[in-house]
Amino acid sequence: MFKKSELLDCTLRDGGYYTNWDFDKSLVDEYIEAMNRLPIDYLELGYRNPVDKSYMGKYGYCPSYELEDIRSKSKKKLAVMVNEKSVKPEDMDAILGPVKGCVDMIRIAVNPENLDSAITLAETIKTMGFEVGFNTMYMSKWKEIEGFYEKLESVNGIVKIFNMVDSFGGVTPTDVSESIKELRKHINCMIGFHGHNNLQLGLINTLTAIENGIDSVDATILGIGRGAGNLNMELLLTFLNKDGLDVDFNVLGDIISAFEPLHEKYRWGTNLPYMLSGANSFPQKDVMSWVTNRVYSFNSIVRALDNRRQHQVDNEKYPVFEAKKYKDVIIVGGGNEAKVHAEGIKHFLEVHPSIALIHATARNAKAYEGVNVPQYFCIMGNEAKRLKRNVNAEDFKNSVILAPYPRVMGTDVPDFAKKNTFELKEITFTKDYMDSCTTLALQAALDMNPKHVYVIGYDGYPGSVLSEKEVALTTENKILFTNFQNNTGREVISLTPTLYNGLKSESVYQNI
Repeated sequence: MFKKSELLDCTLRDGGYYTNWDFDKSLVDEYIEAMNRLPIDYLELGYRNPVDKSYMGKYGYCPSYELEDIRSKSKKKLAVMVNEKSVKPEDMDAILGPVKGCVDMIRIAVNPENLDSAITLAETIKTMGFEVGFNTMYMSKWKEIEGFYEKLESVNGIVKIFNMVDSFGGVTPTDVSESIKELRKHINCMIGFHGHNNLQLGLINTLTAIENGIDSVDATILGIGRGAGNLNMELLLTFLNKDGLDVDFNVLGDIISAFEPLHEKYRWGTNLPYMLSGANSFPQKDVMSWVTNRVYSFNSIVRALDNRRQHQVDNEKYPVFEAKKYKDVIIVGGGNEAKVHAEGIKHFLEVHPSIALIHATARNAKAYEGVNVPQYFCIMGNEAKRLKRNVNAEDFKNSVILAPYPRVMGTDVPDFAKKNTFELKEITFTKDYMDSCTTLALQAALDMNPKHVYVIGYDGYPGSVLSEKEVALTTENKILFTNFQNNTGREVISLTPTLYNGLKSESVYQNI
């Protein structure tokens, strides 16, 4: 029989890392009603943050009107979180004063290196009448911090609950048991556990914590949470029901269904990059930003993590690109117009004796196979795989261009191209989108010092409703073309139809 631990659901707070802390009000109301009917003790609703330059939705700030509304509807204890690194004790009147009476507990996200300042902050919050919880991060690294456990004696009498946070998602049941045992030597407050699911150990670690008599555990609906996510609350409740916990599975099923559309949209959960990060205590924040970046391939993320695991900044280095000079260059994008007008472009190449093709993607490589001009292929993200698919490896005599060393995601070059591979010395025309193949292509063109910089296959996307990926790519290209033209004084001229208004347009057919 498991000792009954308090259950804290942090779906809205931790799930906000995927939704920018925006949740439909109707979904939140349905969530609150479901939690009222389930054996949950606390609900953590979001953050109380100071003003930030980046966008955060309603539950990143938890305005008092929203907390008052939830308070009127919820039968459970309510919590919000503040981040120790972002606030000071003197900020608390402004940040927490408006929510007095609406929430019961303030949980503080604590970097274990900043324990002293976190305790000072906790003292201020306690004097305001709130319960105080410490969510102390980086649990797998506590042993490496000199004097960490001894310092914890200062939380006694201030903190109601000290939560162990497996920030990297890599601790084991043995680690959990040993940490609880060590904590009890130094603190007399409640102990809690917040696990991440990188290595799919969220359930066993949480059950181990409960077996060790822990006072509280965290979970979320469908496991929504930063990076690989958390322990699924429905899984924990199902297991504890087997041990006698009363659970209304009709209610639980309904709230799972309500959150399913978010899961379909954001697809949180573990994968190989998250597994590697968990096993090696790499920050979830970094991996999450890589996984959601449309440029980075799955393999490139794994390679970057493997480089980090081996303490190397990059896995390969190549000679610096020494650009030949051409009168004209054509940058080939991935749009269909580069294929539609390939015959015209080939005639254009014939009447321009000093010209080079720079492929920002190998998507249209087959259309220009065998043309009698130098060709350069910019590789980043998925492009190594695309190059393998779209060129003839046996006859490959062209050049490959990489970003400057070291490359964040490491280096992947097909074997057949390695002898003709070079890396740019630096990117000079922009500080934006340094991980874009268009950035590499524009820099290579600049290094070639041509009279004209032409582009083909930068079609743009028609219509008023674009996908998120289409919007991101359109914005990226617009900014890069603007930066190039403003910072170099050179025009970029499209020879094929384009929807990019910032480009000068000429027809390829007027030049042949």
